[in-house]
Amino acid sequence: MQPTFRFAPSPNGALHLGHALSALLNFEAARRIGGSFLLRIEDIDTIRCTDDKIAQMLDDLDWLGIRWEEPVMRQSGRFAVYAGQLEALKQQGFVYPSTASRKDIQTAVTNWQNKTGKDWPRDPDGAFLYPRAMLSEKESDKGDVAWRVDMQKARQQHTAPLIWQENGPLSPFYPRCASIDAMPAVWGDVILARKDCPTSYHLSVVIDDATQGITHIVRGQDLYAATSLHRLLQTMLGLPAPVYHHHRLLTDIGGQKLSKSRQSLSLKALRQDGVTPNQIRSLIRWSDADLEAFTSKEPAAIAP
Repeated sequence: MQPTFRFAPSPNGALHLGHALSALLNFEAARRIGGSFLLRIEDIDTIRCTDDKIAQMLDDLDWLGIRWEEPVMRQSGRFAVYAGQLEALKQQGFVYPSTASRKDIQTAVTNWQNKTGKDWPRDPDGAFLYPRAMLSEKESDKGDVAWRVDMQKARQQHTAPLIWQENGPLSPFYPRCASIDAMPAVWGDVILARKDCPTSYHLSVVIDDATQGITHIVRGQDLYAATSLHRLLQTMLGLPAPVYHHHRLLTDIGGQKLSKSRQSLSLKALRQDGVTPNQIRSLIRWSDADLEAFTSKEPAAIAP
């Protein structure tokens, strides 16, 4: 199978230096091992992801010297595909509807913590795990509902150990290639389809990676924990598991990772200030050492 990489930005803001690092790593890794490089626009948020933002992203990537194969996949045109896969999970009983709002969850957890004096568990992103037992009377499959994975049932049904291949070190303490044990339960009953959208990042990303034949997922360390959940979803949907590589993150002067939500300095602004593509590589501390994970024989993807 030809190695296939992808860069999949969400156009709800401008690309910054962190995106430049991730895009260049995928593009250069694909070139180094004779693979394909694809582009996917993750625009399930049809309100914030506008055509002008997408056009700016494409222009920024072209300016960096990145070239991709056509056509470019846009998630906003694939809602029917995601709905079909969600329906399959419904038929298997692996998801259930919930009308609970963030405020409902916050109130239920706060009351429990005040009563018990204990802390309610949180997922890797810092959000409270969904307190299903406290909110069960609010669940309904009618009207405005979100769909959550039934984590307990999913793990009981899929009892085989879940692993993924991590190609390249997260730190000097990790081996070059390693089989990582997935721990999806740390996410609890996470949302797979939102009230306002027939999908979520987690559901759509595993479906689209399989559709595009992605063999190597190169993304930031901030998504390392999400891989556990993605491996479970791949298993539930009968999808192959790519090889993963979670690269270093760029941070600002305060040590916070660059983020669109904090309006980190954009590539557009840097271009307007006269910064060149070569200077961008200097700013992201580009080094061929970032590509060392791809210089040896690549491990195979895990079959569904």
